[in-house]
Amino acid sequence: MRAAADVRRTNAMAARERLYRARALGGLAAASLLLFGCGPDKRAAPGRNVLRRTSSRIRGMDPIKATDVDTAMAVGRVYEGLLQYNYLARPYRIEPCLAAAMPEIAPDGLSYTFRIRDDVHFQDNPCFTQHGGRGRAVNAADFVYAIKRVADVKAGSPGYWVFRDRIAGLDAFRARSEAEAPTDYDQELAGLRALDRRTLRITLKAPYPQLLWILTMPYAFAVPREAVEYYGLEFVNHPVGTGPYTLAAWRRNHRMEFARNPEWATGGRTESVPAVPGARLPFYERIRVYVVDDPSTRWLMFLRGDLDLSAISRDNWDAVVGLNRTLTPEMRARGIQIVSHAELATFYTAFNMDDPVVGPNKKLRQALTCAFDTGQWIEFYNRRIMRAIGPIPPGVAGYRDMPAPYPFDLERARALLAEAGYPGGQDPGTGRRLKLTIELGRRDSETRESTELLIAFMDRLGVALSAEYHNWPTFLKRCERRQAQMFRIGWIADYPDAQNFLQLFYGPNCSPGPNRANYRNPAFDRLYDRVRVMQDGPARTALYEQMADLLMEDCPWIFMFHRVAYTLHQRHVHDYVPSDFPYGMEKYYRCATTSYDVSCR
Repeated sequence: MRAAADVRRTNAMAARERLYRARALGGLAAASLLLFGCGPDKRAAPGRNVLRRTSSRIRGMDPIKATDVDTAMAVGRVYEGLLQYNYLARPYRIEPCLAAAMPEIAPDGLSYTFRIRDDVHFQDNPCFTQHGGRGRAVNAADFVYAIKRVADVKAGSPGYWVFRDRIAGLDAFRARSEAEAPTDYDQELAGLRALDRRTLRITLKAPYPQLLWILTMPYAFAVPREAVEYYGLEFVNHPVGTGPYTLAAWRRNHRMEFARNPEWATGGRTESVPAVPGARLPFYERIRVYVVDDPSTRWLMFLRGDLDLSAISRDNWDAVVGLNRTLTPEMRARGIQIVSHAELATFYTAFNMDDPVVGPNKKLRQALTCAFDTGQWIEFYNRRIMRAIGPIPPGVAGYRDMPAPYPFDLERARALLAEAGYPGGQDPGTGRRLKLTIELGRRDSETRESTELLIAFMDRLGVALSAEYHNWPTFLKRCERRQAQMFRIGWIADYPDAQNFLQLFYGPNCSPGPNRANYRNPAFDRLYDRVRVMQDGPARTALYEQMADLLMEDCPWIFMFHRVAYTLHQRHVHDYVPSDFPYGMEKYYRCATTSYDVSCR
């Protein structure tokens, strides 16, 4: 019987592999053929220097909408900004990208002057009607326009928080944009000026120590006005950037194909990697991205050699990684490589502070925090995570290794629940158990299993927690519209500064901004207003710690965990270096061949 069961499992796995291939090819007919073992032989037409990976659904290809990792990854292949992260430097360091050099900064820290490179053109596109479809040269006005789009209320960017109350005249522009129809992008701003075609000046209202980090983000990427006006609402599906790749094909929610941009001017953008004789950036000719949400399917694809990079799901952890956190002999024999790094990220369950049940009841939030069983959660995730004490991750100034003020303590949780007005979990308004709802942005098995564990934690407390599952874009919309009572998500750093995590609680950043919990605390906001203009140093770090203390007491989140990310890659992928800021960095991944015009496999 056991042998028969093994055969059935093997057959089911094989069928599942054929089914995911059918999904990539598209069509019910292809799905039926491949499910029953029919269909084209992949080996008959090997890929040519193609980097293959997966993604969740993205929100489109407009930089001003790149609020999540997968969307930013896609956007970063096509678009670029003034600055970028040095690929290899740790601690992280910024270097020029479309800027010819690092900016000239005024002594008072209020003025930044950039010179724009003269050898960079936008990708060819029909929107450039005056140039016969040939991409024109990038100029300083493109950056002025891009930042104004983030500020334009009608454009609907959730990224305005990075510029709010920072650039002289930009807030007034935003206020006018809400009433103007259409928005007047030609109006000059004191703080955002193209002095000539190659000179951009940004003037601030007050010092902004994080500005250079901000200018590496998609919100500040160069966007041609011609493309936005030519495509209108469809611009989100027609990217026109300066980057190393162009969007060659896109079957929405199934597959994206990026092709090497033949006109990409490398210039000074090769400083991050050693020279490779006979090669040019980007090394990979194409990037193929499959939209696959299910971890088991992704894992099967990787084992079959149909993906070049893969995370390790918790179900496969013991089969891949030994007790000493190295690959098992079986994995090493296949030539698979493993790399790891501690992410600058915090994962959490948020309470919507606008919700009439969880929002005004701090004791309830504290009780639910104390019901979170840290030990079980760490075991569930193969002991590759650590409990988050507050919002700031290790490796960032302001983090402290200290006891959590509301650690797992079921008896304390029950006492706090009674003080909250729900003794034994009973809702006095209904005479029944208190019912709460948590919303998730994925439906895969790992998300469901971990959510069931969280539900079990709350059940022990006497609270009935139910889950609602959505796809990723729908989930983000519900959070931005303040429709979720509780939701589980993570924040991966936009830049290596605690301010990037603390701004998630700043009152003016409430939804649709990054403060998705809609937390408002005047004492916290006053501290934030002080710290946002301070340079790095002990005084600023002390304020960071004070702000974290306020948050740990108020519990707008259940601070769940920080993680170590482990990535596997196939033997032919060289020069892969994990990064917290990987957007646009695939141009440095190298296919292990002597000629870059042949197959990597």
